[in-house]
Amino acid sequence: MVKALSASTQSTLRCLAFAASSLALAAAGALPASGQTAPEAKDMVLVGFEALQARSAYQPTIHQQGGRWIAYIGHHGGTEEVPKPLNPLTGALEFNGTSILDVTDPHNPKYLTHIPGEEGLAEAGGAQMVRVCDGKALPKGDPSAVYMLRTFGNTAHEIWNTADPAKPVLVTRLDGLKGTHKNWWECDTGIAYLVSGVPGWRVDRMTEVYDLSDPAKPVKIRDFGLPGQEPGGAGRAPTRLHGPISTGPKGNRVYFAYGTNEGGILQIVDRGKLLAGPKEPTEANLLYPQVGRLDMSPLTGAHTTFPVLGMPIAEFAKDKVGKVRNFVVVTNEQIKNECQEPRQFVWFVDVTVEQHPASVATWGVPEASGDFCNRGGRFGTHASNESMTDVYYGRLMFFSHFNAGVRAVDIRDPYHPTEVAYYVPAITKNTDKRCIRLDNGAERCKTAIQTNNVEVDDRGYIYAVDRANTGLHILELTGDARKIANLPH
Repeated sequence: MVKALSASTQSTLRCLAFAASSLALAAAGALPASGQTAPEAKDMVLVGFEALQARSAYQPTIHQQGGRWIAYIGHHGGTEEVPKPLNPLTGALEFNGTSILDVTDPHNPKYLTHIPGEEGLAEAGGAQMVRVCDGKALPKGDPSAVYMLRTFGNTAHEIWNTADPAKPVLVTRLDGLKGTHKNWWECDTGIAYLVSGVPGWRVDRMTEVYDLSDPAKPVKIRDFGLPGQEPGGAGRAPTRLHGPISTGPKGNRVYFAYGTNEGGILQIVDRGKLLAGPKEPTEANLLYPQVGRLDMSPLTGAHTTFPVLGMPIAEFAKDKVGKVRNFVVVTNEQIKNECQEPRQFVWFVDVTVEQHPASVATWGVPEASGDFCNRGGRFGTHASNESMTDVYYGRLMFFSHFNAGVRAVDIRDPYHPTEVAYYVPAITKNTDKRCIRLDNGAERCKTAIQTNNVEVDDRGYIYAVDRANTGLHILELTGDARKIANLPH
């Protein structure tokens, strides 16, 4: 019989594993040279690392397929200095696109392939957004296929068959979708909410709803946005869309985020009415599926709207009404470097009464805890994880915080969210500089970690990618933070 390891022994082993990983990364040139910052952590350790060919990374999506765990990483476009980084697998210079990795062994991620994206710099190029559905899950998909939906810069959306993730095959291309950004794809129905910019609309980002249940034969359902964004709308158009999250036919809600860093809006939409209701983009028709709406301060935005539903609140356990509540966690995106704009953070919005959403708490990293305004680059929140895995749902959420790394927050009491763990990666030789223009016209640049987006998988691993070309960090919780999660044995 094998005896279970004590908690102290397990903690020691994790520390040793972290030290070994750090030494291995240093040997590979992944850790910074002498004089540069080292990783900073509390109850979160580095498990594995991949440099991602020194490409600026946006969205990680982790998918289990064929007994393997595959990471799909969407990239921003290149930089003026390096518009086309080298792909060592092909020996060619390739515009930033989509990286596909095997992370079955998270300690040793294996780079499988890179699919080039659109020519262009930063968000004007690349292929930053990626979603994945199994063909056997889609109503009309090929059961042997695995479908990857990605943006193609600001020109199109593409669907690839990645059943062999090392040899992707293009299935179809949706041309003319401009202003593309953070989309959502329901694998059980095939309905996709694609961020786009339709000619005539008064904003460059709104929603085109598609039926992608047969990825080879896309069918457009409708255009959608906030009243006032439609062609011919009156008054000042509301701020542009950033992205939606749907609960599918069972939850029958779609949560839309508008604004990123200013004039933020959370919109709650009846999914059934959105899909089956009148489709002509008039003010009345756009209002028809709306259930609730929260207009936020002009100083803050809405980058990610993550529903956390059916939360039992311990403090209200003896109350006759309201002991179980519904929330949407709204994460803002910091845009400017070195604290040159209002601080962006996380809002916990009670949507138990959907017609009257109410913010009940906010959370963000205190600047003084790391002198973050002086570190360079952006400091403030960006996005939350979007997986609703039982490992973390209703317990912990993970937020990318740019130069403050990844932060784990205990959300079991949404009225009092509490940070319990964090990991700020070390800069590497690939980490890019970030600049600001001073009052005298001079430019000041600093090299800084810019943790961009974060995701988790059903095993409990945390995946963080860096906007400043540093790469992919695979992490896990330790200590007291780990005890909160519903981790598999």
